[in-house]
Amino acid sequence: VQIAESGGGLVQPGGSLRLSCAASGFTFSSSAMSWARQAPGKGLEWLSGIYSDGSTLYTDSVKGRFTISRDNAKNTMYLQMNSLKPEDTGVYLCAIDSTDSGPLALMSAYDYWGQGTLVTVSS
Repeated sequence: VQIAESGGGLVQPGGSLRLSCAASGFTFSSSAMSWARQAPGKGLEWLSGIYSDGSTLYTDSVKGRFTISRDNAKNTMYLQMNSLKPEDTGVYLCAIDSTDSGPLALMSAYDYWGQGTLVTVSS
């Protein structure tokens, strides 16, 4: 399994970024996927997930600002992040649940994790 996150960078507060997670080596279209974040000095935080049927879930802190999506034809998942805040700073990781059956917010349900892409929100 190969997972590659991209799209991170430095952005000013209030700005936007779109993260991508390209994955291969498993059946992408029948897997659930999520984004998680590790802020400096903090633990891993689940942010958002999407099942194979397209249903989604968000943690409260990003609801209304972040949008998760997937393109099965490209084996890629996205996270559109708007109205970014300094507290959104961290390494953003992609996670795969090949069973498509675990609770999206349960991080132990995921089989595979990417290395992450760094997002820094600062003026």
